[in-house]
Amino acid sequence: MKDAEKGSWVSRIAAFQDVKTYAELNWEGSFEDYLEIVRKNPKVTRTAFQRIYDMILSHGKSEYIDNKKKLTRYHFFSDERFGGRDAIFGLDVPLMKLVNVFKSAAQGYGTEKRVILLHGPVGSSKSTIARLLKKGMEEYSKTPEGAAYTFSWLTDKKQPDGTVTKEKMKCPMNEEPLNLIPREWRDKVFSELSPPESGYTIPNGCELCPACRFVFKELMTQYGGDFAQVMGHIHVNRLIFSEKDRVGIGTFQPKDEKNQDSTELTGDINYRKIAEYGSDSDPRAFNFDGEFNIANRGVIEFVEVLKLDVAFLYDLLGASQEHKIKPKKFPQTDIDEVIIGHTNEPEYKKLENNEFMEALRDRTVKIDIPYITKLAEEVKIYEKDFNSRAIKGKHIAPHTLEMAAMWAVLTRLEEPKKHNLSLLQKLKLYNGKTLPNFTEDNIKELRKESVREGLEGISARYIQDKISNALVSDKGEGCINPFMVLNELEAGLKTHSLINTEDARKRMKELLTTVKQEYEDIVKNEVQRAISADEDAIGKLCGNYIDNIKAFTQKEKVRNKYTGIYEVPDERLMRSIEEKIDIPESRKDDFRGEIMNYIGALAVEGKTFNYRTNERLHKALELKLFEDQKDSIKLKNLVSSVVDKETQEKIDLVKDRMMKNYGYCEICSTDVLNFVASIFARGDAKE
Repeated sequence: MKDAEKGSWVSRIAAFQDVKTYAELNWEGSFEDYLEIVRKNPKVTRTAFQRIYDMILSHGKSEYIDNKKKLTRYHFFSDERFGGRDAIFGLDVPLMKLVNVFKSAAQGYGTEKRVILLHGPVGSSKSTIARLLKKGMEEYSKTPEGAAYTFSWLTDKKQPDGTVTKEKMKCPMNEEPLNLIPREWRDKVFSELSPPESGYTIPNGCELCPACRFVFKELMTQYGGDFAQVMGHIHVNRLIFSEKDRVGIGTFQPKDEKNQDSTELTGDINYRKIAEYGSDSDPRAFNFDGEFNIANRGVIEFVEVLKLDVAFLYDLLGASQEHKIKPKKFPQTDIDEVIIGHTNEPEYKKLENNEFMEALRDRTVKIDIPYITKLAEEVKIYEKDFNSRAIKGKHIAPHTLEMAAMWAVLTRLEEPKKHNLSLLQKLKLYNGKTLPNFTEDNIKELRKESVREGLEGISARYIQDKISNALVSDKGEGCINPFMVLNELEAGLKTHSLINTEDARKRMKELLTTVKQEYEDIVKNEVQRAISADEDAIGKLCGNYIDNIKAFTQKEKVRNKYTGIYEVPDERLMRSIEEKIDIPESRKDDFRGEIMNYIGALAVEGKTFNYRTNERLHKALELKLFEDQKDSIKLKNLVSSVVDKETQEKIDLVKDRMMKNYGYCEICSTDVLNFVASIFARGDAKE
């Protein structure tokens, strides 16, 4: 019975297998079969750079405008195939530069001869980008569009007893099968396989690796130079990249200098096979299993590349510029792979100051990968890890992740050189908010003058660690709020390994105070909105205000919607809204003109005005509506331990709105109402 059950389970599991796909991925055939594949689809012969560029484009892209600058978002970096596990947020500009390097290299314009160096502060997604590219190449090689092929040799081997057996020797560097065609024949052969009218030129390829070259020459001698008979020994198969299997994907990282030498990159002698082949100069007695060897046709990642010993960096010179490596006791060997390294700023400064490494600097394309400086994008990082699906048993109060992200971004921004702009206002401008007298050109100017913005500050890793601390703390009682996380962030500053001066620590604490004040304003506003809680009413109030200031600025009358009579603009209404954001009487004409100009500019771009995009106007409208309705509930009653039934019903209604509209739970809605009530009770409410 147990065996029957076991067989049943195995059969059920086996039913998940896609037999057709397995057969496609394990395709095998003759050299003749492969040439037919090339004739039908010459792109199977692409170089590593062409393949990685096509792989990125295969996921699609979209274009958008950011502060008058046209940007491209490559969907590959959203990691949708794996549920966004390694998704990159807020780095569209650096990723555009990286993809442009791949594009240039794919077309043979020179960058294919360079080491691509991702440079930036710790925790800025450098290794994640490299991991994404390696993972992407693995998946792409399994698709029909990303198909690649390599070959093995089938030769006769004489056994000690005199019998002859077939021996299969895989190409140790997974080479392109067309490399078997002697170079002097290639132009003519390739032009017939892929004629000019096809629009695709087959790359001229590399020379065979030493092991394959040795077997090729032996067989050519055996068959008196008959190429056709030699090719009868070739067995072509589909090439599937795999980092775990060390096929087409390599990773190299610094280790103890005593336990590491350059053979880890270029392979080493196999002493067991010397007895079999009789000489250590026989390439079949050599293991072509260094990271450069196994990464041929794909990608090699150098982790913290500039921490490597100088001997390894020298290997990079030939590998990048000449696409050649030098295995021990063998001639220079061709490689075709994308070389990506990443490093932190201190290591890069050492490289810049080392005059003996000019050759490496000259062969490097540096791509800066800074920290995110846009709040909305930073929040996405934490929402990816800390959400209702991942966190069980605890609720994360609204704005908790946002406030942590706000502090992180503030630490990365440079102080504005314009004296009339605070760091928090700069953050809001970057995040898409509008401020009076600041245009998109001003924002471009702000970014341009901040040369090192995003290259310093707090990393997302630190924020993630402190959110985790707050989640496992016993203080939360089922819900964590912004103050719990901000307190964790502040406590961690004492031992933060990357903050090494008291001035820097003091600045971080001051920015935490700024964030706490901003949070107070946000929750006060939310409670006010929950009490007034009528978006339609705000919309109507906004429409009424816009109608009046339009008539005022154009010196016209406004039509009364109820009586139909044209009346002079309602000055009392306009001033009651403007006073909420401290617009003085002397500035009212300018403010109204700014609003109308803003609406006009949006109309020119085909956009519709929405009061939510103008922070000051939005705030003024909500305060006005709150003032009109605040008598319906006395906030100071919220901090009283005894309330009457009618007041309690109003409190419950407000809590219900906060839970329904803003994502609060029973615990954090009560906490926020008590917190805001205490502020108003102290007289902080604006009358």
